[in-house]
Amino acid sequence: MIDEIGSDLPSFKTLRFHDGLNILLADKSEGAGDRQSRNGAGKTSFVELVHFLFGADARPASIFRTDALRESAFHASFSVGGTNVRASRSGRASGHVELSGDVSTLTGQQVTVGRQLTMPGASLRNSEWRDVLGKRWFGLPDKNEAERFAPSFRSLFSMVARRQQSGGFLRPEQHSERQQLWDQQVSTAYLVGLDSTIPTQFQELRAKEKVAKELRRAALSGDLGQYFGKAAELRTRLTVSEAQASRLKVRLDAFHVVDEYDDLEREANEITGQVSEMNLESLTDQELIRELRAATETEAAPGIRDLDKLYREAGVVLPEVTSRRLQEVEQFHKKVVENRRSHLQAEIESAETRVAERAERRARLDRRRADVMRLLQSGGALGHYTDMREELGRIEGDCEALRQHLETAERVESTRTQLDMERNRLTVQLRDDIRERDDIVRDAILRFEELSQSLYERAGSLTISDTPNGPSFEVHIEGERSRGITNMQIFCFDMMLTEMGMERGRWPGFLIHDSHLFDGVDERQVAKALQLGAERAAQQGFQYIVTLNSDAVPTEGFRNGFALADHVIEPRLTDAVETGGLFGLRFA
Repeated sequence: MIDEIGSDLPSFKTLRFHDGLNILLADKSEGAGDRQSRNGAGKTSFVELVHFLFGADARPASIFRTDALRESAFHASFSVGGTNVRASRSGRASGHVELSGDVSTLTGQQVTVGRQLTMPGASLRNSEWRDVLGKRWFGLPDKNEAERFAPSFRSLFSMVARRQQSGGFLRPEQHSERQQLWDQQVSTAYLVGLDSTIPTQFQELRAKEKVAKELRRAALSGDLGQYFGKAAELRTRLTVSEAQASRLKVRLDAFHVVDEYDDLEREANEITGQVSEMNLESLTDQELIRELRAATETEAAPGIRDLDKLYREAGVVLPEVTSRRLQEVEQFHKKVVENRRSHLQAEIESAETRVAERAERRARLDRRRADVMRLLQSGGALGHYTDMREELGRIEGDCEALRQHLETAERVESTRTQLDMERNRLTVQLRDDIRERDDIVRDAILRFEELSQSLYERAGSLTISDTPNGPSFEVHIEGERSRGITNMQIFCFDMMLTEMGMERGRWPGFLIHDSHLFDGVDERQVAKALQLGAERAAQQGFQYIVTLNSDAVPTEGFRNGFALADHVIEPRLTDAVETGGLFGLRFA
């Protein structure tokens, strides 16, 4: 329970609180808007001050680091285990909290936060202060850095004192506009009494799904995109490439580097050219031989006897001298033919000799070429070997890339199935937890129904259910969908959490509601809510602190005998004068 909030700032209005309902009332001057500045009456600043004193970060934009307030220390005196503890903090030294009083009562024993805290006081880093309050007020265990999504003191405390400027009045299970789903689920489950490790695991699953989604996006945008979802095709390509690399490696292992390979290859080519030329020349000579032999066979001397017969048949008798001359001519022609045949035969023999010589030379060249080819076939040039090595390296690189692509494709294809299985397992685990803690769920449902029925003719409902995305906490109150209805849902939800938390030792002993909670709420429902809060606080033994504008104080709706004025604390705040606000001064 908070006993006092004060400051060494002379103009600050010290606030003292008592059991049950406490109303911090502010008078709004005529013409003041609903969104009065933060340095007006100070109702909203009061909630910020409570957060500041109980571990909130003091960022550069914090009002407690402005020039007007940064040198001032603020303190909260509160009761723990029947003794009083005082915590002080300033904007100038916002990283530390000064404690005084029986500090050991914060946990019921000597507090250890890296060192022992002993009475009458100590100085803690703000992070240590949060750890102490988390243990004492909410029963939080020691921090485990491996648990990224465990319930935190600051998130739980933000349900105790909702802040308008953070979006604390949007939904019952949400204390901030920026609060993530996992934090809502973990905090609410922890406060209600469900197993908060289950929504923690759901968030771990969502984190894995996010990674899988990014992996899928990267795969689709890269070289793997055309094969995405087809790991079998990648496996086939890898198998073929590995076989190709294996064959090339065998060739390289048996490869023999031949010295002067290029010269030998050039010689083999030259021999081939020479042999081709000789074949053509021999073909020409063989054709010449055939022609010469044909000419030899047809060559003959002129027929003298036929000429003589011709003259006799013509009746001309040739004299003897003419006959003798014809015989001489005949002998001459025979001699010419014989010489002609001898010449043709010499030409034939010469051509045959050339053909034979070429055949012998060609045989020698063929033998040399065969030797060269055998030598070339037994190995290769160093450059060829180097090229083969480079080719092997390229193929092996392709194989490695394909292996990685295959691994990625298999992971992508199998991840969704694995994550779906994990989600189903968690859903079943959540369902079993809700079933096993049926008494807690039943208690929460009935409390909410009872609270809402005190405000409206028809009771509202709280539904706690298992979903594939984690635990769901849905509240409903009959009526027109409006801001006022939503705010009363939040009121009933917070009262339910406070009562259940008090019974389980998971609540600081007070609940704070800013006046914004009652914006848009019918005057009679506001009266019922204040009256209900006073009754439940008295019954359950907690402190209910409410800030209100004087012009929003209900004039009807209270039962007989209930006097709201008995719960208004002093001093009353006002924005009519500069000194009338909580801090007693105006600041930019």
